Amino acid sequence: MLKIGEFSKLSRISVRMLRHYDEIGLLKPAKIDRFTDYRYYREDQLPTAGRIAALKEIGFSLADIIRILEVYDDREQMEKFFSVRQQELESLSKDTEHKLTLLDAARKQLRKEEDMSYNVSIKTIPERYAATAQMTIPRYEDEGIIWEKITEETSKMGILEDDLCLCAVTYLDGEYKEENVEMMAWKTVRGSYPDTEHVKFRTLPEVTVASCTYQGSYSQITDVYTAVIAWMDANGYEPAEPMFNIYHVSPHETQNPDEFVTEICYPIKKK
Repeated sequence: MLKIGEFSKLSRISVRMLRHYDEIGLLKPAKIDRFTDYRYYREDQLPTAGRIAALKEIGFSLADIIRILEVYDDREQMEKFFSVRQQELESLSKDTEHKLTLLDAARKQLRKEEDMSYNVSIKTIPERYAATAQMTIPRYEDEGIIWEKITEETSKMGILEDDLCLCAVTYLDGEYKEENVEMMAWKTVRGSYPDTEHVKFRTLPEVTVASCTYQGSYSQITDVYTAVIAWMDANGYEPAEPMFNIYHVSPHETQNPDEFVTEICYPIKKK
């Protein structure tokens, strides 16, 4: 039999933690001297201590480990525990990767902040003929669904792009929505074409907008929106119609977010 101090050294588990394991029923001593209250462990309890340490390293909670040790010799049950933990870790990895991406973007933004300025100007976008598709999609980042639908339904029409082809999306909701987002994608074209189930060819009217074009990833687009709204307020304008983004350089042309070129357009009227 091993005293708790000796067992602690061999198992590389602190005495304090061994006492805690005893209290919660995870690893109980083989014997407790009723006169001295000393705890004693058997040598054959060392493999169990090793399993506990290994399972903790994987990230299982002590409550989980108690349940796992009860079925440790059942390979099928163990596989279920490991599969669940694998899914949890994969989800955590994706979440961590996303947060690291946001952190990197925030760090880059901080470095550029002193030099960054957004130039807002008033411009008139002339009347234009466009292939349009208006849909409700799950989330803003699912915008590609609309573009895929346009491509799918017009692929055999031999459509000619306008000399200055504009690809844009108009956000039709009056507020930010976390789901069921209504938007209209449009692309300027030349010629005359029949409507399809989702794609309607029509002339979009001339519109005067507060415009701001920037280069960089979409992660900074909220800052651009803020700058345009602030400029409108300072110059006595307010939104007249739903705003839209024109994608001059998009993921269709490059996979490098630093090369994206986006024009933010707010149709305006005097207050």
